[in-house]
Amino acid sequence: MAQAAQNPPFQQQKVIIPNKLGNKLVGIIHESGTKEIVILCHGLRASKEDNIMMNLAAELENAGISSFRFDFTGNGESEGSFEFGDYWREADDLHAVSQHFHGANRIVSAIIGHSKGANVVLLYASKYHDIKTVVNLSGRYDLKGGLEESFGKDFTERIRKEGFIELKTKSGIVDYRLTEESLKDRLNINMHEACQQIDKECRVFTVHGSADTIIPVGDALEFAKILPNHKLHIIEGADHVYTDNQAELTSVVVNFIKETLQLDRQVLC
Repeated sequence: MAQAAQNPPFQQQKVIIPNKLGNKLVGIIHESGTKEIVILCHGLRASKEDNIMMNLAAELENAGISSFRFDFTGNGESEGSFEFGDYWREADDLHAVSQHFHGANRIVSAIIGHSKGANVVLLYASKYHDIKTVVNLSGRYDLKGGLEESFGKDFTERIRKEGFIELKTKSGIVDYRLTEESLKDRLNINMHEACQQIDKECRVFTVHGSADTIIPVGDALEFAKILPNHKLHIIEGADHVYTDNQAELTSVVVNFIKETLQLDRQVLC
């Protein structure tokens, strides 16, 4: 008796893309055979191996949608030095990745970012105007927020005096330094003004956890007030990294991507 033909296994391949500074950005493409591709952007001090990035890529695979998860400059396997700020540099990294796939005759159908990566995808959309769908997972509306919690109430005085602040892990190892330059880079970004530069036709989907103590859910409500083509989904009880809510996160995001792909394909028909 002949065996039924099986679907070919999903293909994963490492891809290296140079950014405009010549640093090699390392990523993994999850190839599902579609012309469209979704780009996944990790958060602060994370990487393409982050649970959220891995689970989203897997769920997109299951839905037959190709994706690419990569490391920003100075993170994971990518070249360059890590900086606390550099939001616009990461937006330019994302542009290099997007241009790579455009050059390969692919359609970047959506960009998805978590935490700092969420701010990066929003900034990207405000600058480049070549994307129709943006997914903002737990992004920060006011980039002045969260600094005292991370570095202490006297962080501005300390950084002026010493030139930097070291953030250490629980075991006492220095994780990274906050420099005055990287602090200014963050504080000079106005997300309200940037979001007003996003094309009104661009769809923005914001997902946020109600129990997020790193970036409060109120930030998501602020995005909802100013973005005209916006959809908001609050995951009840979810923390900043969706520890116990990965299934709901991936489900709502992938369903949204599937809906937008269907709309875009109908327009092309």
